[in-house]
Amino acid sequence: MKLITIISWLLRIVAAVILLQTLYFKFTAHPESVTLFTKLGVEPWGRLGTGVIELFAGILLLVPATIFIGSFLGIGLMLGAIASHIFVLGIESAGDGGQLFLYANIVLVCCIIISIIHKKQGVILLKKLKK
Repeated sequence: MKLITIISWLLRIVAAVILLQTLYFKFTAHPESVTLFTKLGVEPWGRLGTGVIELFAGILLLVPATIFIGSFLGIGLMLGAIASHIFVLGIESAGDGGQLFLYANIVLVCCIIISIIHKKQGVILLKKLKK
């Protein structure tokens, strides 16, 4: 197995695990999650919508034919999460020591690298969309 394939899988697994492990909190209306999305003014639809998109992104990252789409979704989600922390929530949210902010940055970096590794898949997708 090529080194780049191993790196791709490791990054995809890290990003997917982080994205998917937060779903429990979003879909069960965990008080911390509800508080966070209430501060953003998008509770409950923002919490549930974000959870659905994170679910899709996490799955798409693990399916070889959809890696680029998953990374693209992950980048968008994490840019939104990071902006929310910087401009509304603060780096530290509900006494988490900045853990959610850190996870968002980890997923963002993973997804950027994944999209670079799999840019050919993105080019092919763009060509298909132009037809």
